[in-house]
Amino acid sequence: MGRRPFRCYRYQKNKPYIKSRYCRGVPESKIKIYDVGAKKAPVDLFPFVAHLVCDEKQQISSEALEACRIAINKHLTNTVGKDGYHIRVRVHPFHVIRANKMLSCAGADRLSSGMRHSYGKPIGVAARVDIGQILLSVRGKDASEPHIVEAIRRGKFKFAGRQKILKSLKWGFTKYPREEYVRMRKSGELAADGNIVKVHNRRGLLDKSALYLAGQE
Repeated sequence: MGRRPFRCYRYQKNKPYIKSRYCRGVPESKIKIYDVGAKKAPVDLFPFVAHLVCDEKQQISSEALEACRIAINKHLTNTVGKDGYHIRVRVHPFHVIRANKMLSCAGADRLSSGMRHSYGKPIGVAARVDIGQILLSVRGKDASEPHIVEAIRRGKFKFAGRQKILKSLKWGFTKYPREEYVRMRKSGELAADGNIVKVHNRRGLLDKSALYLAGQE
């Protein structure tokens, strides 16, 4: 018996059913890598960010997430180069999907028990997503904007339902709008910390405080 088409599992019908000591023998998720590309690139290097936003309440299989990641990664590697972007998958497949395996050979009706003991065995995992939830984000340089949008558009075809591509007004993967980010970085309120920023906690010696030395306090 082959894999079931995912239209059987597309909608959220039951409660979340996760891997636990009671639910054993769950197959591994197909997606293992959630950050791809120049994930260690400094926060100041990639100001542009675009999101793929889900427009339906549904379930997305780990296979679809992996297929989408590969499609986006391939297009961006060919267009902007492998050091010119950072993809982050923002949903994780924790929900276990089951199937009641049926025999399909000759004389199966004599052997199978029909709907008796029909609670299925785990066959895979899926992510439960909501309307307006971000599925994945890609950051890059402003010049790469058309390539990033096109890559996300190609990755969108791996999912059922409707998704939207949104260009963010924020700087990279931070929570600050662009103008505010530039102002706070110049004043010393924000300090780069890898691919994110740290907010100055206003503690410590004054002669070591970037804010104090810049005349902010």
